[in-house]
Amino acid sequence: MEYRILPVTPFEQNCTLLWDASRRAAVIDPGGDIDDILAAIAVHDLRVEKILLTHGHIDHVGGAAGLARHLNVPIVGPHQEDAFWLQALPEQARMFGFPDTPALQPDRWLEDGDTVTVGDQALEVVHTPGHTPGHVCFIHRPSKLAIVGDVLFAGSIGRTDFPRGNHGDLIRAIRGKLFPLGDDFAFIPGHGPMSTFGAERETNPFVAEAR
Repeated sequence: MEYRILPVTPFEQNCTLLWDASRRAAVIDPGGDIDDILAAIAVHDLRVEKILLTHGHIDHVGGAAGLARHLNVPIVGPHQEDAFWLQALPEQARMFGFPDTPALQPDRWLEDGDTVTVGDQALEVVHTPGHTPGHVCFIHRPSKLAIVGDVLFAGSIGRTDFPRGNHGDLIRAIRGKLFPLGDDFAFIPGHGPMSTFGAERETNPFVAEAR
């Protein structure tokens, strides 16, 4: 799998373009700046098949409906527990100074253990509640790559002070579902630079394992 990370919106949210050898692609978390995303799709000559969402916060999903209409592709994810966040997109837009954004209903909700395809490649879906109750991560085992949204960052973890956030759930998701994938797994977070699960397991002050 190949990828390109595009920071979008004033929140510098990492929108990810992910594609296989045939250049069939998915756009993960298009929070906004649709023209920039479309330009990157054109530069890499990608055929986008779907939009994938990790969770329902506006900086991750604000551009999803417009991009889906432009590309005529489905929106997939997150888990249905984030339906209330997607219904609250108009309020989120007003609160955070985003353009008017209507409520969103994805074409498919995701469950833990589901599979989504990007071309001929399969991504595993891992339900990782805590930051939001319906947050999911996308795992590509052959590339040892994970797209983790706002669950885990280089040196930090996702906030849990939003409605229905849960700190204990977040820590359990990171330690119980992500770290066991292997220290050599690289991950793309929702904000900031990439890291590996091994580096965070060793040094991240929020989830490092005692030695």
